Amino acid sequence: MGISSDNIIKKYFPPVILGAAILIIWQLSADAVNMGHVLPGPVQIVIRTWELRESLFFHHLPQTLLTIVCGWALSVAIGITLAVLMHFSPVIEAMLHSALIITQTIPVMCISPLFVLWLGYTMGARLIAVVLSTFFAITLNTYDGLQGTDEKKRELLRSFGAGRLEIFLKLEVPSAFPKLVTALKMTIPWAVIDAAVAEWLGANQGLGYFSKRMISKMDGAAVFAPILILSVMALIGMAVIKLIDKKYASYRNEL
Repeated sequence: MGISSDNIIKKYFPPVILGAAILIIWQLSADAVNMGHVLPGPVQIVIRTWELRESLFFHHLPQTLLTIVCGWALSVAIGITLAVLMHFSPVIEAMLHSALIITQTIPVMCISPLFVLWLGYTMGARLIAVVLSTFFAITLNTYDGLQGTDEKKRELLRSFGAGRLEIFLKLEVPSAFPKLVTALKMTIPWAVIDAAVAEWLGANQGLGYFSKRMISKMDGAAVFAPILILSVMALIGMAVIKLIDKKYASYRNEL
């Protein structure tokens, strides 16, 4: 079934109008203030991003992208593993639950310099920052999804002779998938932000480092240029997860 033009307008027109209004107000405010080193407008930011494209896209972006992808992938692996262990073992769940909560009470921004002190300006220090900020949501959402499986369906599979592993793979994993997708959508922006923060606090390359360096040069548009790129990266990541979710949902509906 195709999507009607009315539905497309209702879905996309309001956010487009809101975004355009914000950009116009921002640009008019920047023009009125006329202090580009403090408040650059969107037009100035885009122009400056293009002027700095070689340094931003070929030197700093790959480093930041590597940090985001590796840190987030590691977080997903750790989060799913912990969730499965907690699901299968109440003892492990009791042991880990409080520890997981404690990890989220420590601001990553405050302890990132410690990672630099221990590991230096290395990828490892930045990966720890990304993992700490993202794995908790993945763990908790996946665990809740596994625990929230319909008990009647479990009993039905047991009545057909299904074993524990078969129930887990055929029922509990599909049941937990929507919650996992929600966690992935939540944590992609966090991974992007914390990768940049980690680079800001302790790195010699990357978009966060570049933005920090531009502050010392009083180049406001150049400070915002990495932010523009990071925002686009987060939107692309969210779109990819949404496409995967849609594809899986369509497949599940066919079963």
